[in-house]
Amino acid sequence: MTIQTAGIVPQRDGRANFRREVLLLWLCLPLLFLAACTEAGEAERATSPTSGLSASSSSPTSPATPGEQIPARAVRYGYRVVQVYPHDPAAFTQGLLYHDGFLYESTGLQGQSSLRKVELETGRVLQRFDVSGQYFAEGLALVGDRLYQLTWQSRLGFVYDLRTFAVQRLFNYRGEGWGLTHDGASLILSDGTNRLRYFHPETFDPQREVEVFDGQRPLTLLNELEYIDGEVWANIWQSERVARINPSTGQVLGWIDLSGLLSAEDRRRPVDVLNGIAYDPQGRRLFVTGKLWPKLFEIELVQSRSGPTR
Repeated sequence: MTIQTAGIVPQRDGRANFRREVLLLWLCLPLLFLAACTEAGEAERATSPTSGLSASSSSPTSPATPGEQIPARAVRYGYRVVQVYPHDPAAFTQGLLYHDGFLYESTGLQGQSSLRKVELETGRVLQRFDVSGQYFAEGLALVGDRLYQLTWQSRLGFVYDLRTFAVQRLFNYRGEGWGLTHDGASLILSDGTNRLRYFHPETFDPQREVEVFDGQRPLTLLNELEYIDGEVWANIWQSERVARINPSTGQVLGWIDLSGLLSAEDRRRPVDVLNGIAYDPQGRRLFVTGKLWPKLFEIELVQSRSGPTR
C-alpha cells in the first residue's frame, strides 16, 4: 500500500493552512506505518524456506538416531521343523556356518575349544583342530578360503586355512569376542553388548559400530551371528529367540521364537542355551542348534498369527 503525500507542502505564510497540513500528516502516519509493515511481511514470507506450507503442514525433521524413533513394528515368527540331524552332545557350540555341503563349527569351554568340519546328515566330525587350552573359543566366520575364529576374553582371534585348518595368522581386538559373521565386505563382531562392530578382514582395522535397538530399548547379549539376505541374525544369550537386525540402522526387524524346539526328553541330559545359526544360501535352508544339544534342526519360519508387536 502506498499513500501519496507529495501535494502537502507547508505554507510559509498562513498559520491556518500550516496547522491543517500538520494535522493531516499526523492522521496519515498510522496508515503509512501499517502499509510499511504489510509490505515488509510480504517480502519476508516470499523469501522464507517454509513458504507455501499450509497451517497443517509439518516441516521436515532431522534424521533420528537409533532409539529416538520407533520404526515399523518388528514381525514375530514361529517355526516349522523340516528335518532333524544328529549333533555332538559334547559340542559347546559358539559359532556355526554352512559351506559346500558341510557345517563348520567353533566350540567353546576352556580346554575343550575346537574348530570342526561336520557332516550334516550324520553329525560326524570329519576334521578337527583343538584350540590351545588357555583359550575359550567363540564365534566363527568364513571369508574366501579362510576361517576366522574369536576367543572370549583373550582379545585374540585365529585365521585358519579352510582346507587344512592350519593357523595362518592371529589378530587382536578390544573387549570380548562373542559372535562373528561376514557380510561380503566386513567382519561383524558381537561382544555381549548392544553393539555390532565392523572390521576389515585383511587389516582388522575397525570400520564402524552399529547400536542395536528393539524399538527404543537397547538390545544387549547379542551372541552368535549369521548374515542372511542383507540382515544380521543374532542369538540372544540365555533366551530361545533370534533377532533379525537391519545392519544399517541397528533396528530389530523381526523376532523368531524357537521355544520348545528341543524336547523335554532331550533336555533330560545336561544341555545349555540355544546358540548356533547356519544358512545355506543355495538351498535356502536354515539350521539352528544349541550348546551341548544332541540335535541340529533345519527349520522354516512361520509368521505369527498374532501379528507384529513392539
